[in-house]
Parts: sequence; structure tokens; C-alpha cells
Amino acid sequence: MAKHLTDSNFQQEVLNSDKLAMVDFWAEWCGPCKAIAPVIEEIAREYEGKAIIGKLDVDNNPETAMKYGIRNIPTILFIKNGQVVDKQVGAVPKSHLVAMLNKHLS
Repeated sequence: MAKHLTDSNFQQEVLNSDKLAMVDFWAEWCGPCKAIAPVIEEIAREYEGKAIIGKLDVDNNPETAMKYGIRNIPTILFIKNGQVVDKQVGAVPKSHLVAMLNKHLS
């Protein structure tokens, strides 16, 4: 299951981790966010132990969303060693996200 990320646990769960993190910035009212939610969950199951797959609700966690300049959702950030290494704005097929993940896992 995708990790539930918040303003208060983001530093610990994502930035302090030695694993690659894929963070889905989303909101309850966002149609495309809901469309890719099952894909995010599938990837979370498949990459368990290899990468951190998390979701951050931008309405409830404005601090983190603002820090990363999230203007459109869904936005998916790939974060490694505390740095953003890749970014995907908008809903895309699972294969696209998996390819981005694999690129940064090696």
C-alpha cells in the first residue's frame, strides 16, 4: 500500500531515506488523481522494499506542496537522497511511471 505522507512525516519518510521515493501529490476533488490512484497502489505493492511509494494530499499538507512548487495535480516527484531527480505532471500510463522509477533505481 502507498505510504500516507504528511507535512509532519515527509522529512523522516522521504528526505531522510536512502531509498528512491515516488511521491504522488493529489487531492480528493481531482479526477485524474483518482484515475491514477489504483496504478500508484499497484506500483507500491510491486516495489515494496525497493522504493518508497507515497501519496501526499495537497489540501491537508500545503507546506510540502508549496515547498516543491506543486501547481498542478497529479504531480509525481521522484526523490533520491533528499533531491528531486525527476517529475511527472498529469496522469500517465503505469508503464511510464515504472520506466521512470527503474531509471533512478539503478
